[in-house]
Amino acid sequence: MEELLPTISVPGADPGKNPARRPIDLAALFPSARDIWLEIGFGGGEHLVAEATANPEIGLIGCEHYIDGVAKCLAAIERDGLGNIRIHPHDARDLLDVTPEAALGRVYLLYPDPWPKTRHHKRRFVSADNLDALARVMRPGAELRVATDIPDYARHALEAAHHHPDFSWTAERAADWRTPWAGWPGTRYEAKALREGRTPHYLVFKRA
Repeated sequence: MEELLPTISVPGADPGKNPARRPIDLAALFPSARDIWLEIGFGGGEHLVAEATANPEIGLIGCEHYIDGVAKCLAAIERDGLGNIRIHPHDARDLLDVTPEAALGRVYLLYPDPWPKTRHHKRRFVSADNLDALARVMRPGAELRVATDIPDYARHALEAAHHHPDFSWTAERAADWRTPWAGWPGTRYEAKALREGRTPHYLVFKRA
């Protein structure tokens, strides 16, 4: 992997340079963290930086393959002097392959690409294969938090989780998926959705 900033890169997660696929040593990356969270597709990094600031005892890994988003996040990390973030500037699935089993206490998937055309639905991140990969790296009781402003994507995620043995939807009432999570800082994608009249959905799935 190219190290854009050595102190916040995730070593060993680029399959082209790590053919043995050795698990990442998360204890070495986050020596004093009480838990480790992952954000898949962090965009410009607003949410990732906000979570790291609010939770200094948590180690956060952010995945984003768009270089502009990575650059914005790196600038914010340097500006705020955050030492509890590591960046993987590649596909999240490569990272999941080298993440130890039951290592994560929370995973965020915020406003993922909806791939609206039916023939592209197989590209949506919430899929049986990716839920299998997440189930392996999330410990029992860990949360997968999904935010989307696309109703069809919300239905897609709910159906995929419903058919997966390791995940269950935690909502008990409408407010549970209509109300942002505690401490939610919002994202620029959410702000755009609200401006354009779309309603965000906040889904929480628990790892069995």
